[in-house]
Amino acid sequence: MGLPSVIELMPLEPGAEARVTVPGSKSITNRALVLAALARGPVTLRGALWSEDTQLMVEALRALGFKLEVAPEPDEPCNCVIRVQGLGGTIPLGGTAQNPLELYVGNAGTVARFLAAFVCLGHGVYRLHGTARMHERPQAALFNALRQLGYRIDSANDRLPATIYGAGPARRVCTVSIEESSQFASALLLCSSVGGWHINVVGENAEESPYVRMTAELLKLFPWRGGEFQIEPDASSGSYFLALDALLGGATAPAGRVRVVNWPSSDLQVDSKFVKFLPLPQRVSRLTDLGDSIMTAIVLAPFAGRPVEFTDLARLRLQECDRVSALRRELSKCGAVVVERGDTLTVYPSALRGAEIETYEDHRIAMCFSVLGLKVPGIRIKNPACVKKTFPSFYQKLAAAAPGGLGATILDPVTGRRLGPEALFAD
Repeated sequence: MGLPSVIELMPLEPGAEARVTVPGSKSITNRALVLAALARGPVTLRGALWSEDTQLMVEALRALGFKLEVAPEPDEPCNCVIRVQGLGGTIPLGGTAQNPLELYVGNAGTVARFLAAFVCLGHGVYRLHGTARMHERPQAALFNALRQLGYRIDSANDRLPATIYGAGPARRVCTVSIEESSQFASALLLCSSVGGWHINVVGENAEESPYVRMTAELLKLFPWRGGEFQIEPDASSGSYFLALDALLGGATAPAGRVRVVNWPSSDLQVDSKFVKFLPLPQRVSRLTDLGDSIMTAIVLAPFAGRPVEFTDLARLRLQECDRVSALRRELSKCGAVVVERGDTLTVYPSALRGAEIETYEDHRIAMCFSVLGLKVPGIRIKNPACVKKTFPSFYQKLAAAAPGGLGATILDPVTGRRLGPEALFAD
């Protein structure tokens, strides 16, 4: 039994208290998996996220011939311990031009981009493909950079599906733009030491991109000769619970009743700053302030008491869906006054009502509006199982009894039945 096609969330009473754990960072886990495969010896990753995106990376590495062992972690059901036998830059398997080795990446941007660079270190031919949406997402800047390094990339439109011809390390220089995605630079940087590549990063705010900075820091911290690496909790996932704390505590400031256990103390994740944006300021930038958690801030904005402007949202249009238009459309359904101008959303104080939320196969749209559903009566979420991409146990966390959860009531609106834990895991 799994999640039904639509769920309805019942508002929580003020005063709910919880100490919630969240799974490991997806961004760090998939970077660490690539680095572990490149290390010279066995690496044990602790606190690794086990969700659709990371499972895709694990399966791709196995298809390439790497040995990985996965074991559950008892303290967090969506975390695991992953042991990877690093091979120092060797990629065991590869296909031929007539029969490329097929690698399926789903709709996971990190998997698609990181593997595109990674397989160039092999000596074979690889074909990357994913979902229809992944085939729409940009890849040209990365492919062009890899061509500058001397690798052959065959693609009809510089998107997936693409056939990549691995040729091993190549001591060359390339320039990559991160205007459309910082993942392009991260993909190259992860492999640069083994590949002998020198990477010049250009594009908007290139030097300050938080995800590029995350990659650069991980390159310094990682046990390249083998060892253990601890992955910290995902701050983007934690933002939903901090948002609930703000809503249940009066909407203007975090009350401290709903807390995230082991909130990241490093600055690896840009969204670890989310708590500093409660209460919401008048302007929040996707470029300089927050990453994916800016979406969480946007759904909080109708309660802010004054207009809030969210700027520099262009990259949100190129992810799992056009998140800018999706947020404006679904918040408007709920009665919010939202103005979309270019890549800016302005959200005005609004009285909200229930609505059926289209999630566009986007895990973050589902989780953002689920937070709203614990405040506003009548919120229904379509295709809630899309949260499996990064947080399969999200609805179990909401419904679990305190202190590990919020004790929320989640219904199947067709039958009116309250869903139990066994029905709330997204698989």
